[in-house]
This record gives sequence, structure tokens and C-alpha cells, in this order.
Amino acid sequence: MTLSTRPLITRVLAVAALAMLLFTTAWVQSASAHGSTISPPSRNYGCWQRWGGNFQAPEMATQDPMCWQAWQNDPNGMWNWNGLYREGVAGNHQAAIPDGQLCSGGRTGGPRYAAMDTPGAWRAASVNNNFTLTVHDQALHGADYYRVYVSRQGYNPLTQPLRWADLEQVASTGVIPPGQGTRTDDPALNGVSNSINVSAPGRTGRHVVFTIWQASHMDQSYYWCSDVTFPGGTGPTPTATPTRTPTPTPTRTATPTPTPPRTTAPATTPPATTPGTPRGCTATYTVTGQWSGGFQADVRVTAGSAAISGWTVTWTWPNGQSVGSSWGATVTSAGTGVSATNVAYNGSLGVGASTTFGLLGSWTGSNGSPTPTCVAT
Repeated sequence: MTLSTRPLITRVLAVAALAMLLFTTAWVQSASAHGSTISPPSRNYGCWQRWGGNFQAPEMATQDPMCWQAWQNDPNGMWNWNGLYREGVAGNHQAAIPDGQLCSGGRTGGPRYAAMDTPGAWRAASVNNNFTLTVHDQALHGADYYRVYVSRQGYNPLTQPLRWADLEQVASTGVIPPGQGTRTDDPALNGVSNSINVSAPGRTGRHVVFTIWQASHMDQSYYWCSDVTFPGGTGPTPTATPTRTPTPTPTRTATPTPTPPRTTAPATTPPATTPGTPRGCTATYTVTGQWSGGFQADVRVTAGSAAISGWTVTWTWPNGQSVGSSWGATVTSAGTGVSATNVAYNGSLGVGASTTFGLLGSWTGSNGSPTPTCVAT
């Protein structure tokens, strides 16, 4: 290398470093949005908090089976634990959210949060009949109100989907201005928390706490289910809880990044699906978020009329896109061709069962959806 070339290389490296810094800063700012109940934790926040640093761990299936089925259904429901909301409800929550779908906000985001509605032995926090609910507002939206409901005595969350008739409203707030609350130093939260005093007399054993947050910045309604155990009842035997580091890093070759907020430009192309053989599998590709030069996509793999033990999905980019990182599959690229193979925890699928994997990519010019092909192994 000559002395004359060193300044040029130095400038190139400096520009690249600056571009990466600006991208990272913008991403962190965009990801720091929305919120959830954090104590007692919502179902998807709790699953992310316990397993976000090791979401491929096979022991989750026995230690935390409800979180296991949720991660299997759609990992993005946990990575985006702060984004379970609907827009344009206009306060008519019961009309917008059907019975049996309260915990998923009426299946907002399609299948993303559907597993939150599944009855079962979700990890439950022990509380007294008078307890404090903590809600976290990452984006400093403020609240028109919070409403807190607790399931009625006799409802069984282990076996029954949650209905509006199963709930009793036990607390509510007035307007909470944007930014009001207790600041946190936890970089995974990065916002303010507010505490709500809740009184639920007469309850024993397992119950569900259902919270509605009507954000103030726009007509945006959040819905969260938290599982609790009141004195006088029994719950499932506690199991060891994995330790979460402040910034969890899943054990995979590429680190997933939360989906950009829904205010980013939506995909302009419909999902692309190709059929497989009856004993094979199908794959559906959907862009879930898009921004200048980048995008995130989900691929849903579904087994056919017979169980499968593994799968490989392939496609060719129509517009020269490229994969930057992925999770839930081992993804390799060769030119415009992409091949994605299951990882250890999501290869075996029963008849009609499905799983998802995700990726972050880059694009220029246009971002058309490819047509994936799925082969069962």
C-alpha cells in the first residue's frame, strides 16, 4: 500500500463507520416505541424477558411450555412484545376484539400474536388481592386512560379462552401526560413506567389480568394479558427461570432486530405462496416492514397432509435484494438465490402445523416479493 492510497482508504472507512452509526442510532430510536405491562408481565413480554437471550433452547418446551408454543408460532410476537395494538378502535373495544381473541388484540398482525390467546399454564406471578400493576410507555405516548380488568372467580385460564364476560373492570386512570412516569435505566425498556393500584377481592388461584392502554398520540389501543396467582389457590409447579442479560443476544449466527414500527412504509406487494406436495410443505413470504434501503420479512412454513421432520425453502430475488441477517433458519445466499433450512427446534411439524423464520434485507429500486418453494426432508 502506498502512502497516497492511505488517506483514501481512511476516508472510506470513516464514511462507512459513520453510516453504520447513523443506521444504528436511527434503528434504536425507531425500535424504542410502544409498551406493555411489565409487572405482572404480559405474556409476550414475559416470554421475551425469560427466553430472548436463548430462544432456541430445547428446555423451554418443558420448563415454559406456553412460551415454547408462542415462540414456535411466531418469534416476532416476542421480539415485538411492545407492539400489540390496534388502530382506529375509537374506544369501542368489545366490538373490535372478539371473544377468545382478547390476548392477541383481535389477532392484530394476523398470526403474529395468535399464540397469546391459547389457554394453558402460562407462567403466573404471585400477587395479593390488592396489588400494583406497572405499565411501561417506551415511546412516551402518554395515555387517555388505562383500564384494568381481572377475570371473575370460576374462570379457568388453563382450559378456557378469555371472553369479555369473564372479566370485571377493577381499576382505571384518567389522562396521563406524555413523558409522565418513572424513568428507567434499563436499555431494553428506555421509557417511563406508571403504577396502577388494583383491588380484586374474592379471587383465589389462577387468574388473568387484562389491561387496555389508550395511547394519547393517536387512536392506538394496546391490549395485554398477564397471568397471576392469588392467595388460596394453586398454580403449576415453578421452574427455573433463565437469567436475561440487559441486552439479550440469541444464540445464532445473525442477531434478529425488532420489526420497525408500523408507521414505516408497508409492503406494496402481496404475500407470495407456492404449494407443496400433499406430504410436503408450503412457504409464504411476507414483507412485514420496509424503510429506505431496508426491509424485514417473515416466511411461514406449513406442513402438508403428513408430518415432516425438516424443511428447506428456496427462492430467487426478483429485484436483486440481499439478506443481511436472519433468525429461525439457516440462510445461505448465492447471487440472487437464497436457501433457508430449519434449525433444531422448528424442523418437525405435525400435519398442517406451521412455523416461521425471519430476515432483514436490503433493496434498491424496488422490493418485489419472491415466490418461495418448500421441500420437506
